[in-house]
Amino acid sequence: MPSAFQFQCHFILIFLAASKGDTRYLEVRDARDAGEDEPFLLLSEDLKRELSAGQIYRRSLRCIDMLSIEGQFTFTAEQPQLHCATFFIGEPEELITIDYNFVNIDCQGGDFLKVFDGWILKGEKFPSSLDHPLPTSQRYIDFCESGNIQRSIRSSQNVAMIFFRIQQPGNGFTVTVKKNANLFPCNVISQTPSGRFTMVIPHQHRNCSFSIIYPVVIKISDLILGHLNGLFLKKPSAGCAGVGDFVELLGGTGLDPSKMFPLADLCHSFHGSAQMKIGCDNTVLRMVSSGKHINRVTFEYHQLNLQETENRKENSIEEFCFPSI
Repeated sequence: MPSAFQFQCHFILIFLAASKGDTRYLEVRDARDAGEDEPFLLLSEDLKRELSAGQIYRRSLRCIDMLSIEGQFTFTAEQPQLHCATFFIGEPEELITIDYNFVNIDCQGGDFLKVFDGWILKGEKFPSSLDHPLPTSQRYIDFCESGNIQRSIRSSQNVAMIFFRIQQPGNGFTVTVKKNANLFPCNVISQTPSGRFTMVIPHQHRNCSFSIIYPVVIKISDLILGHLNGLFLKKPSAGCAGVGDFVELLGGTGLDPSKMFPLADLCHSFHGSAQMKIGCDNTVLRMVSSGKHINRVTFEYHQLNLQETENRKENSIEEFCFPSI
């Protein structure tokens, strides 16, 4: 049975699919091609043709909304809106740029419009404070404080969001959302329950997390850490302590990797295959880099199906994942 976290994340992802176009552009994926709990819809060919023709996509925003497409988006309050948010997401190798085109809110009267560099859900942040290059306070950009000084804001990863409160009907704002290439993607939330990705950290002292909001089978096929073969299941006194470069697998029921349970460490380079089944609501592959080497990991993943969940043999670490309390 899905946890509250999974339900909320899937609800957001349904908004993601729905906000890629008006309802006339939506097509439900055939049941033969999707699991019972699969929340995704597909873009219709009509919208694809419109966007490929170079037209700017425009539509109104809801109080709680999700965007994965470039365009111009407007929110106009029809009644007092006190707790609203829009989530933005791109492909793993993209950054999000948000430009204010028009803002009409009453900052003195308690309205606000803030951009957050990342996502927040139930008080948990992605990327975590340990993985983001900026302190948490600098990840918030408040329009009421910055005004015309900063009308264009770029994210540090493939996700960003805005919070807003607008109390006067008729007031609102318009933003333009663009995507920019990111040569070395670091922190990523996957839009899909399956995929393949290569994470590269070139001589940089940083931590990078790849988040998959599903129970998954994950297979690591190539790991280069600059220093030779080992996969260690996490134990209280074991792991990669003292090693400056390593990959860890985390699992949990929330969004913040720093609050997740450490499941396994990979401390040494290898070529081959290390596969694990992780039955947590959220799975994160996290690379810690000292900056002394070019570190790289290639992995693929797919959503854990019912048969795989029931079969808990070899390399399964589902027992570490507990239901939400």
